[in-house]
Amino acid sequence: MEQTYFRKGFGLKKDLKPLIDAEYQSALVERIRARGYTDTFGDVRVRLAQEFGFCYGVDRAVDYAYETVHNFPNKRIYLVGEIIHNPHVNRRMKEMGISFIYADAEGCFDFSSLTAEDVVIMPAFGVTTQDFDTLQGVGCILVDTTCGSVLHVWKRVESYARDGFTALIHGKYTHEESRATASQVRKHEGGKYVIVRDMEESKLLCDYIARRPGHLTRDEIGARFEAKASPGFDPDKHLDFVGVANQTTMLATESVAIGLKVHEAMAERFGAEQATSHYRSFGTICSATQERQDAVAAMMQSPPDVMLVIGGYNSSNTNHLAHLCRQYTRTYHVEDANCIDVDTGSVRHKPVLDPAGAEVLESDWLPKGPFELGITAGASTPNNKIGEALIRILSIRGIASELAGREGIPA
Repeated sequence: MEQTYFRKGFGLKKDLKPLIDAEYQSALVERIRARGYTDTFGDVRVRLAQEFGFCYGVDRAVDYAYETVHNFPNKRIYLVGEIIHNPHVNRRMKEMGISFIYADAEGCFDFSSLTAEDVVIMPAFGVTTQDFDTLQGVGCILVDTTCGSVLHVWKRVESYARDGFTALIHGKYTHEESRATASQVRKHEGGKYVIVRDMEESKLLCDYIARRPGHLTRDEIGARFEAKASPGFDPDKHLDFVGVANQTTMLATESVAIGLKVHEAMAERFGAEQATSHYRSFGTICSATQERQDAVAAMMQSPPDVMLVIGGYNSSNTNHLAHLCRQYTRTYHVEDANCIDVDTGSVRHKPVLDPAGAEVLESDWLPKGPFELGITAGASTPNNKIGEALIRILSIRGIASELAGREGIPA
């Protein structure tokens, strides 16, 4: 029988490495990294965070997409949603001939046009159990690029459902990963979940669990979380036993804090000795997310004058890196180098954590004299996009022509 499910690639990584490196690597970034993550260009001192850009899971997803195109040259290839949250990478996928299947406003995908002869790539975020079952039913070839860190969370959520615990997931209920994670409870009859966006939302549930004065009523909780919880979610029944998990790209410190608050609420409700039997911790913080946030925190012990955060505006982990930096220094979250205008010296950036927040245009954003520029990038941002953005900034200062020539891009 022909194999129709692939998770370990096609053995083409070594052959395609030169092509992928040429499209996503940056000689300029490698130069700065080799010099201890610090380099000086004219009157600009540049510091790179010691962990930034593509993580292992993203690297793997991109590699598998390239391998898929080369392994199935005569088949229609589709991608469920976006491979990762980076516009440049997704645009490159389309240029390679991959067709995108986008979700509707309710997060649902229409697979009706697929046939058993087609190839479907599942993104690094994964897909819901419902969508996976549908795709398997079609009989098409499936290439699964789901990140290992995401799979780790899935196993934990499934275990909660198996043991009768409601999965409380710290994440964005509209995000592909959170939807896929929440769907894991379906593997066990009666499995339940509820998704909280932040500490504020988790506090509403914690107040209800602990029966604190002024807590929302049962109906108010139901209305507030109707779109964010499993069908039939009843706070009177489904908040007695809770296991906490998280979307891997959320702010790690907040995920940990939410878990502690849930445990405290259980202790108030059932007593300290019984709390542990009503609560399970997650241990699902993504190491790459944690490392990038830790690297920014280390950099902020001596903050640069200006911090540049590069990555997609719909990238959760990039947004959280920018949020961390804003607490310490002037921070500009740009999607890519196109946000930096060399002619006018201005920058288009997103100044708020909300992924739907609008860009603003700012002039005179760079100091007039010598200054220190810090740079980091989200886990879905390739190094060449970092190099291009830095070249634009140095070009504004009139010191980038030689570097731009080496990088192979216009100043």
